[in-house]
Amino acid sequence: MLDISEDGRTWVLSGPAGSYAVHVTERDELLHLHWGPRIALADAEALAVRPLPEYWPFESPLDGREEYPVEGGPRFVRPALSLRTAERRGTEWAYEGHEARDGELRLRFRDGGLTVTLHYRMHPDSDVVGRWATLDNRGPEVEVLRADSATWTLPDRDAWRLSQLHGRWGAESRLVRSGLTPGEKVIGSRRGHTGHQHLPWVALDADATEEHGEVYGCALGWSGSWRISVAQLPDGRVQITGGAGHDDSGLLTLGAGESYTTPVFAGLWSDGGFGGASRAWHAYQRAHVIPDAGRDRPVLFNSWEATEFDISEEQQRALAERAAAMGVELFVVDDGWFGRRTSDRAGLGDWTPNPDRFPGGLKPLADHVHGLGMQFGIWVEPEMVNPDSDLYRAHPDWVQYQTGRKRTEFRNQLVLNLAREDVQEYLWERLDGLLSSAPIDYVKWDFNRCFTDAGWPGDPYPQRLWVDHVRALYALLDRLRAAHPGVAFESCSGGGGRIDLGVLSRTDQVWTSDNTDPLDRLAVQHGFSQIHPARVMAAWVTDSPNAMLNHRASSLRFRFVSAMAGVLGVGGDLTKWTPEELAEAREWVGRYKEIRPVVQRGDLYRLRPPEGGLSAVQYVLGDETVVLAWLQAQRYGEPVPALRLRGVDPAATYECPETGELYRGAVLRHHGLRIGLRGDLDATVVRLKRK
Repeated sequence: MLDISEDGRTWVLSGPAGSYAVHVTERDELLHLHWGPRIALADAEALAVRPLPEYWPFESPLDGREEYPVEGGPRFVRPALSLRTAERRGTEWAYEGHEARDGELRLRFRDGGLTVTLHYRMHPDSDVVGRWATLDNRGPEVEVLRADSATWTLPDRDAWRLSQLHGRWGAESRLVRSGLTPGEKVIGSRRGHTGHQHLPWVALDADATEEHGEVYGCALGWSGSWRISVAQLPDGRVQITGGAGHDDSGLLTLGAGESYTTPVFAGLWSDGGFGGASRAWHAYQRAHVIPDAGRDRPVLFNSWEATEFDISEEQQRALAERAAAMGVELFVVDDGWFGRRTSDRAGLGDWTPNPDRFPGGLKPLADHVHGLGMQFGIWVEPEMVNPDSDLYRAHPDWVQYQTGRKRTEFRNQLVLNLAREDVQEYLWERLDGLLSSAPIDYVKWDFNRCFTDAGWPGDPYPQRLWVDHVRALYALLDRLRAAHPGVAFESCSGGGGRIDLGVLSRTDQVWTSDNTDPLDRLAVQHGFSQIHPARVMAAWVTDSPNAMLNHRASSLRFRFVSAMAGVLGVGGDLTKWTPEELAEAREWVGRYKEIRPVVQRGDLYRLRPPEGGLSAVQYVLGDETVVLAWLQAQRYGEPVPALRLRGVDPAATYECPETGELYRGAVLRHHGLRIGLRGDLDATVVRLKRK
C-alpha cells in the first residue's frame, strides 16, 4: 500500500506489519522519516515537519538523515552516488516529481542532463522493501564512479548489534554477531563474483532473540563484486549503504542516451526476532524472487565424487541404474563429458560431447536416464576457458587480461570476458545448441575461479567489465530460460561462491558448499537459513569417511538427515555402496519425499543452533510439521533435552504417522517433544500431522 500527502512530497509504503516513509523538503532534500512498525500518513507528515538539528561547520544536519546521500554539498557521510564529468565531480540535484504505478514508487531528480530515479517497491504480502536507482543521461558523458542501490537509515537506539555471514571455500555462510562501534564496518567482494567470504546480507538488532525483538536486515541482489558499509556516525545514528562494485575507481561511463540501473538492495524490518525475520525473507523469495518456487525440487544424484574425470557413457548408465533403484529423480553428469576434458587442464570452452566417451552425443544417455524414470542434467562452466582448448587457441583475446602482464591461471583456467558481445554470442550458440541436442532437464552452472587480471585492452573504459560481465551473465541466463523453459538451473561457484538475490531470481537452486561433511554442514546451513530458504539449498549425501576435507566418518543416517534439511542430493560412489546401504538409502529417499513439501515450502523455526550437543530445525506448512534433529555429542549419559516446538496450534492434536503417537499442541509448545537420540552423530526425523 502507498499513501501520498496532498502536496506530493511525503510517501508511506506499508506492508502487513511495517511501513517505510520518506519526504522531500522545499529545498529538494530527500529525507528518511521512518522504517519500522506500520504508521499512518499523518504520522509521517508529523515527522516531516520536525526541523533538522543545528550543527557547527564540522558536522552536517543532513548526515544520517538523508535518504540517498550524493557526493558534494554539505555532506560528510559515505556517498551512495559519486559522479564525474569533464568539468566537475559530484551531484547537485533538484526534485522533479514522482510516479506511482504497479505498486512501485519512483522519485525523480535532475542534475543537468542526468536524471536520477530512486525506486521503491513493497508487495502487499511482504514487509520487504525493494530499492534501486536508475541513472539516465541526456547530456555530456558522465563517469559513474559509484552508484549504490540504496542507503538505509535505522532508528535511534542505545546500542546496535551486527549480524553477518562470513567464511571461505568449504566453510561458507557462518553466522557471527558483534556489537557495532563508531566508524564503518565494510564487507564485500573484490573477486568478480559474490564470493565465499561474505554473503551480501547484514542484520542489526538492539536486543533481539531468535523469536522476539526488532531486527533490521538488508540483502543485495548482485552476483559480481559488491560492497556493503554499515556506519555508526558521530552522533550515534546508523546507516547501511550498498551496491555493485568494490570501490570508487569507476563502474562505467554513460554517454548521451545511455542509462544504468543498479541491482536491488532489499530491506526488511521484523519484530519477530531473527527467526521471524528469516521466515519473512524466505516467504519473500519464494513469492517474488525464485522462479517457479511452488514446484518442489527433485532428489538428484551427481556423478562427480563417483567418477571425477574418469567418465564414460557405460559407467554413467551403471550409476544411473543404481540411482533410479534408490528413488532418485534427477541424474546429473558432472565435469568431464565434453571436449578433451580428461583433467582440469583442458577442454573448458569446447562445449561438445567427447566423441570417445559419448560416441552418439548425450542423447542416448539422456534417453536411457529418462527411460529409468529420472530427469537428466549436465555440468557446465561457461564463463571459463582452459588455455589448452580449441576456443582459446582460436580466440586468445577473448579472456580478461592486461597487456604485457602474465595471464594468471587458477585451476588451469582463465576467465572469459563476458562483457564482449562476440563472447556472449558464442556462448549463446553453444549452450542453446547443447540444450537443443538432447533432452536435458537441468544445468549445474559453475564458476571456479575469481577475477585476477581484469583487463580489456583496446576498450575505452575497460573497468566496465566488472559490471558488464554480470549483466551479460544475467542476460544469457534469461535468454536460455526463455528458449528452454523446461530446463532448471543451479548456481554453483566452487560451492557457495555465487549466492545472492540476483542469481536466485534466475536459478532454481544453489550449491551451498563443496564441503559435504554432514556435521560441518549444520553450521553452514544454519547461517544460510538466516536469509535464504530451504527450497534453494542443495545438500548432498556423500561417502564416509569424508574424503574431500576432514576424513571424518559418519553414519548414513546422520548424512541423510543433515542433507534432508534442504534440497536432497546424493553424490557418493554408488558402485561401492553395499546392498544394505543402498536399501537404507532408498528408505531415506522415500522418507524425504514424504516431508519434502513441508521442508521446501514451509516456515522454518531454528529450535537449537549447531553449537554442540543437540541441534534441531522445524518446518511448518499448513497442518503438518517436520522436525530434524542431530545429536552432535553426548557426555556422561546426560538425557537429550525435549524440543519445544513452535508454529503449532495449542488447541489441536497432532499425530506421528509413523508411530501413531498423539501429541497435544499445548504440550509440544510448552513441554516439548522428546527425541530418541543416543550417542555421537545420531540424527532423526519426526513428522506430525494435525488430526
